[in-house]
Amino acid sequence: MHPIIDLRSDTITRPTPEMRRAMAEAEVGDDVYDDDPSINRLQALSAEILGKEAALFVPTGTMSNSIAIKTHTQPGDEILLDGEAHSMLYEVGLPAIVSGVLTRQFISHKGIPDVADIVSKFQEESLHSPRTSLLILENTHNRSGGVVIPVDVQRKLWEQAQQHGVKVHIDGARLFNAAIASGKSPSEFAQYADTVTFCLSKGLGCPVGSVLCGSHGFISRAKRVRKMLGGGMRQAGILAAAGIYALENNVQRLAEDHANAKRLAEGLNGTPGIHLEEEVPPTNMIYFRTDALAESLITAMEAHGVIASTVSAYRIRLVTHLDVDAQDIERTIEVIKDVATACH
Repeated sequence: MHPIIDLRSDTITRPTPEMRRAMAEAEVGDDVYDDDPSINRLQALSAEILGKEAALFVPTGTMSNSIAIKTHTQPGDEILLDGEAHSMLYEVGLPAIVSGVLTRQFISHKGIPDVADIVSKFQEESLHSPRTSLLILENTHNRSGGVVIPVDVQRKLWEQAQQHGVKVHIDGARLFNAAIASGKSPSEFAQYADTVTFCLSKGLGCPVGSVLCGSHGFISRAKRVRKMLGGGMRQAGILAAAGIYALENNVQRLAEDHANAKRLAEGLNGTPGIHLEEEVPPTNMIYFRTDALAESLITAMEAHGVIASTVSAYRIRLVTHLDVDAQDIERTIEVIKDVATACH
């Protein structure tokens, strides 16, 4: 059990000694010149895993989504995305600022898009209307509790998008969580999209980085946008080595995070003053609503060494990850039950 149990996000993990060793021993070059062998290997490995032609290593998931949007669209176009998508809520208006596009929102049911509703929103360019050029799907869906959008739903949306000339981008920040939870391969999700991004710095335990995957032509254009946004790095193979290690060693272990999340939810279920949104979390996230102010519970939890995030005045999120073990989960259950009872 760790002295501090940090459940704010799966981004807070620290590189393991084995990952640090891989970083220290990484062969490097200048990536802007395509000369970094570690980055080239990471990109080739990522493209192979997702079943795409090519890939591009970028500093962050936010930059990766922004590159995808700008490469797929023209200023004045419209993009469709979930009203609670990361690109809508947590990217500081980048679609408007960088790409000059309108963002049109749709509402999902517990994170699962309604195919007919989305298709009804596709617009062709006219004298009065912008064209819908891009559909963004977030899988897993963070704000809906880490839910997995089923492959079949993605397939139906992909088929409709193809008919309407709309590109599809998957914000797969936690795509490997979706794959482990569903028993599908990452490529089964990726086949129903033009482009896919995934984060190395979330469940996979890396200190930094995301990878954007697509066709050779798309990645060639995307590389220019990455340079424009300041994402052209030099001897970044030190970072890419962490990504290679993660893809080779940290994917299957995501099942442990999912099991820990389920145990945590099981332990909290029925606690007075706490209302789980899902009794069985779909992946590695637990969202619950509180009778008392969430901030008061968070403060009390921190006093006992458990850190979490408030989502709203009466909503809290817990995220399991590489740096949380089974003992931490049992201690967390004990702490939250105690403070919830005291605050109830």
